[in-house]
Amino acid sequence: MQRRTLLRVGLVAGVAVAAGAGILATMAPARRDGLLTPPSREFFAAVARGVLGPLIPADASAAQRTLDAHLQRLETALNGMPPGVQAEVDELITIAISVPGRRLLIGLPTLWADARGDEVEAALLVLRDSSVALRQQIYQALRELTNAAFFADASTWPLMGYAGQRPVPNRPAA
Repeated sequence: MQRRTLLRVGLVAGVAVAAGAGILATMAPARRDGLLTPPSREFFAAVARGVLGPLIPADASAAQRTLDAHLQRLETALNGMPPGVQAEVDELITIAISVPGRRLLIGLPTLWADARGDEVEAALLVLRDSSVALRQQIYQALRELTNAAFFADASTWPLMGYAGQRPVPNRPAA
């Protein structure tokens, strides 16, 4: 590659990165004051339906209560992460809730609020099976965040067949 070509490519890449950062900065934030914004809540509720599937109740009001409790635990989990990790998750959410991010990166044409669980599950499986490492990492992050927040509450343990902690017998000191 000639030196001039390399400089042009570098200049174009620099402008593209700056433009991308500018666009990202104008997008809706993922969280405000430690709370998920409404678009972020729609995103994570849809991801929960895609990841957890039949563990979400079929009854609409019970499903909403379950998702609200899940989103509250997710906020708590995100707020407990180191600031650098929080920033990375916030960037992921901001990109995923944007139209280009939802369509091009995640591969979901439907709005998050309107997406059915099976549509989100299919998009997540495409991420999982992608040859692009970044897309695989997005899948892993979303799946792990969802499962960790959902199963952090002892009331959800029976859904996966876990009866809870067994009592530890007291042993006399020797």
